[in-house]
Amino acid sequence: MKFYCDRSELLSAIRIAGRAVAQKSTIPLLEGLLLQAQGSKLVVTGYDLKTGIRTEVEAEVAEPGIVVLNSKLFTEVISAMPADRLTVIGKDMSIKISCFSSEFEILSSPAEDFPELPSIDTEDQIRVPQGILKNMISQTVFAVSDNESKPIHTGSLFELVNGELSVVSVDGYRLALRREDIGEFNRVNEFKQSFVVPGKTLYEIEKICPDDDELAAITVGSHYILFRMGVTEVISRRLEGEFLDYNRAIPKEQKYALFVERKALLTAIDRVSLVIDDTLKSPLKLSIGDGIIKIRAVAAIGKASDECIVKGDGENLEIGFNNRYMLDALKAAPSDELKLLFNMSVNPCIIVSADDEQDNFLYMILPVRLSAVDTAV
Repeated sequence: MKFYCDRSELLSAIRIAGRAVAQKSTIPLLEGLLLQAQGSKLVVTGYDLKTGIRTEVEAEVAEPGIVVLNSKLFTEVISAMPADRLTVIGKDMSIKISCFSSEFEILSSPAEDFPELPSIDTEDQIRVPQGILKNMISQTVFAVSDNESKPIHTGSLFELVNGELSVVSVDGYRLALRREDIGEFNRVNEFKQSFVVPGKTLYEIEKICPDDDELAAITVGSHYILFRMGVTEVISRRLEGEFLDYNRAIPKEQKYALFVERKALLTAIDRVSLVIDDTLKSPLKLSIGDGIIKIRAVAAIGKASDECIVKGDGENLEIGFNNRYMLDALKAAPSDELKLLFNMSVNPCIIVSADDEQDNFLYMILPVRLSAVDTAV
């Protein structure tokens, strides 16, 4: 193996593929990156047997070859090299990396035992602009469950029907839904699809996916899903099981509707949350009157209160929430003006856009019961 490539481009590629490398494994090869030099490119692959990431970088290949290098060491070496054109030469069981006077020689492993990435048994694809895919993931993945007792909810549901793509996450206490019409990029009347992607995979895709209008392609197989974004591919197993029927879980009627500026409410809740200890799970208390929401919290270290101006009247409804769940939803909401929907103190809060024509997202948060102490605050 012998090739030449740009140091910054190589570093970017190994950092991307390195996201799928096992941190600690009984199989040493899973802590490595597979490098394959061929034609005019270098293909870099990481795979932990659950998620695989493969990307490529332009290279001048003098001698093709394939090898496995320890990901951590290789990344550190390339990071330390001068920012210029690198020469990489493989011989026997080592790789020599050089640039100007800097030179490293590190041990390598044969590639024969590196696990092969799964193949996808279909050619059907969902196409969506990369920027939209990135936003849909970031605006829903925070509500993915971390409770392994119901594995299906440790991922997000992707559902394509009549050209509309929906991404849904639930964790038993909240629901995040994001919709987008992508019919112009797909065969609307021919292709319907529904599958669940692990949250871990989605976090990696969110970090890797560029925020632009280039199309990403999602290929859905019977057991695996492949996301292709430019020269980078992310392949992951599908989660199997019965996902929550989210359409039935969302209440159809609400008694109170209040209109509020997202940043104003976010700032007020963020301030009050300073006294809340996550380990004790002190509730956030909302008192909703005519044109105002009073926000209060009491904890062992102190208490805090604030107010936020709204349009509408909650008739002095008092309701409690987990402050982090409210903050997560408000930070993710893709609208500056929101509509908050309430019913009774035991019913969930629904957060949607104040603009009825912008119905592409919905967040639902279940309330927490307020004790006598909380209601006396």
